[in-house]
Amino acid sequence: MVTDEQVRLMRQKRMEGKSQEAAAAAAGMSTRTARTWDEGPLPSESKKRRAWRTRPDPLAEIWSSDVVPLLEVDEAGILQATVVLEELQERYPGSVSGSVLRTLQRRMRDWRALHGPGKEVYFQQEHPPGREAAIDFTHATSLGVTIGGEELEHLLFTFKLSYSGWSWVNVAFGETFEALVYGLQSALWSLGGVTEVVRHDNLSAATHELKRSGGRALNSRFRDVMDHYGLRSTRIRVGRANENGVAEKGNDLLKRAVAQALVLRGCRDFESLQAYESWLQQVVERRLNRPRADKVAVERAHLRELPSCRVPDYTRHHPRVRRWSTIRIGKRSYSVPSRLIGHQVEARQYPDVVKVLYRGQLVETMPRLHGSREVRIDYRHIISSLVRKPGAFRRYRFREELFPTLTYRRAYDALCQWRGERGDIEYVRVLFLAATTMESLVERVLTELLQQGEPFDYMRVKQLARPEPILVPQVSLPAPDLGAYDRLLVAAP
Repeated sequence: MVTDEQVRLMRQKRMEGKSQEAAAAAAGMSTRTARTWDEGPLPSESKKRRAWRTRPDPLAEIWSSDVVPLLEVDEAGILQATVVLEELQERYPGSVSGSVLRTLQRRMRDWRALHGPGKEVYFQQEHPPGREAAIDFTHATSLGVTIGGEELEHLLFTFKLSYSGWSWVNVAFGETFEALVYGLQSALWSLGGVTEVVRHDNLSAATHELKRSGGRALNSRFRDVMDHYGLRSTRIRVGRANENGVAEKGNDLLKRAVAQALVLRGCRDFESLQAYESWLQQVVERRLNRPRADKVAVERAHLRELPSCRVPDYTRHHPRVRRWSTIRIGKRSYSVPSRLIGHQVEARQYPDVVKVLYRGQLVETMPRLHGSREVRIDYRHIISSLVRKPGAFRRYRFREELFPTLTYRRAYDALCQWRGERGDIEYVRVLFLAATTMESLVERVLTELLQQGEPFDYMRVKQLARPEPILVPQVSLPAPDLGAYDRLLVAAP
């Protein structure tokens, strides 16, 4: 069977002065076939369309009476051929074969093209350079990235210029106000200029619901950020992600590029979060921004100047440390050193960490809670009090927070099994040992003891983790008599 491409190639070679034999060989056909197609219509143009059926129409008797009425009431066009076929088989048992599925699909497609409801039309937009940027968060856990062997549940903040397609990305762990402001500012300062408009969805970090109208408007904090950069916010309607098509399509292209780069890298594990984010930005620059360098240069010339400084990437809170040695920030509880009980502190909530300051002095830095987790208790903050009142451990409201690793939890269960109620006291002492020495050292000792399967207690753990120092005997030596050296000199010949 000769194709149109072969004939075109053969005729091109003939026009270049090649002989019929050489042109036929170049096109992969015989000389006789080349003579046949040397002129005239192409193979696809010379075929006559068949106007007759090769087999009886399997839907002739039921198409108009059964299928068309179903299609007419399906105003949304959601009925699938498989569902219609099942309905026909129930109406006419044994008369409608499953082999007619492909025929039914083609007939339904053609009927809808001629008689069906209209479809939603999408309108291509022209984006002037320097006018608009689109921002969004997209889930990225499905990429399978791990940090030190542990799965990284994370989002990606994305920023994309609508005209040139220049992109920025950074890791985020929640659609929070701090993550939004950090990502937006990082993108603008990396770009080196400011657009006129930022387009985004109605995430709660930037907008709030209007009680009377039921719509949404910018909240005061995000409006202040927009005013600082002279930006105008445009938002899509709720539930209409397609109205932010620049960001949505950009997210798809971004994750596709990252997924392919991970395959080429040969490993999805990174030594640290910083290493992963640095690699991620290199991928974006190489795969997404570099091919658009010409359009990016044009757009940069239309950007407005940056302000003199950035706004803070954190939110200030001023909680008072409660008697439980905890503070409350954004409906979540964090423990702090017990010496701060009763004092008011300043808590700076960043996208990923919370920093606690007392009178301007940094006291504690801890990971910020995300997702469903609402409490973070560091046993080092409370262990000194707990070791004096070990009976409080069993019914402590946040007891599960006092197991640093699974090994400590297994050790507690074993101590309760062997020591009964005394297990609480033994475990609290073990935890105190971990706080005053090294958590990893105590964990290694607990692992060895659990593997042995023999009962142990706090003293046994202490002996292995912090053995008593070896006493060095005190040796008292008198001062040497230097006169002996003088007598040796006198006695010398």
